[in-house]
Amino acid sequence: MSDKNQIRQTTMAIEAKGLVKVFGKHRAVDGVDLSIPQGTVYGFLGPNGAGKTTTIRMLATLLQPDAGEALIFGHDLNSETEEIKSRISLTGQYASIDEDLTGIENLVLIARLMGYPRRQAKNRAYELLSAFNLEDASKRQVKNYSGGMRRRIDIAASIVVTPDLLFLDEPTTGLDPRSRNQVWDIIRTLVSAGTTVLLTTQYLEEADQLADRIAVINQGKIIAEGTSSELKSSVGTGTLNVTLVDPQEREKAIDVLASKLAVSIHPASDPASLTAQVADPSLGAEALGELAKENIDVSTFSLGQPSLDEVFLTLTGQPMDEKEEEEVKP
Repeated sequence: MSDKNQIRQTTMAIEAKGLVKVFGKHRAVDGVDLSIPQGTVYGFLGPNGAGKTTTIRMLATLLQPDAGEALIFGHDLNSETEEIKSRISLTGQYASIDEDLTGIENLVLIARLMGYPRRQAKNRAYELLSAFNLEDASKRQVKNYSGGMRRRIDIAASIVVTPDLLFLDEPTTGLDPRSRNQVWDIIRTLVSAGTTVLLTTQYLEEADQLADRIAVINQGKIIAEGTSSELKSSVGTGTLNVTLVDPQEREKAIDVLASKLAVSIHPASDPASLTAQVADPSLGAEALGELAKENIDVSTFSLGQPSLDEVFLTLTGQPMDEKEEEEVKP
């Protein structure tokens, strides 16, 4: 083995260059480059149809790239798939366990398939059920689990043999805040034990909370990459957030702020709120003064670093929750 490959194996979990996947006339992935160090959480952020799942399926050896190359722990994606499969695990968007089996039956079955002797398989299953707070539900059929419990048992099934690299494809979609926090804690525990995680998500808070670095993907291309702070800094030095007393005055407030700040003003989901990027904090204060002059009452305001939601809006021209056409699947 060359010194170059030894360095790759000890420092990088994934190195990808120019990955392309085409379905018919649709370029689902269009030249993706990735460089992911071991022992980190890498966030892959984008709306439905952006290319996240297709990229993961290629890196997990489930799809053959149409162009480009990648190394997983130094192993070539095109020619060393067996070596790669032995070191990775994938948890998709939907539970992959057997819903007619109980929690313990699912984990024992998977452990046996992975080569555990019967007694060790049962011990490993109980160990995971305890770690994921599922002991009380161990003898219940999975079809009777809540959404959060299903996601936890699915992740548990993915780490019966602890992988060096875990692909998590939107693991908290549809979960309530409590269940989402439980999954986040599981991810943090895995990474602290040395597992590398590639996490796709539509939840900006999730990427902000978990990811060491984040790639923003849109229409099959990575359009930005960096830490959360770097991405926020890249789109402006500050964000003015304003909440009005009267939601009916929002359109007038937008006109006033746009005239003063000479930037786009973005209505928030709250009908009384709006945001704008402000390079100069003093200009933000002057804009608030203009609202007062126009007798537009402000309930609250703040000037701070942009959110990831605002980063995404600036980079793509659309809010994160705006759905694109779903990715074409083979």
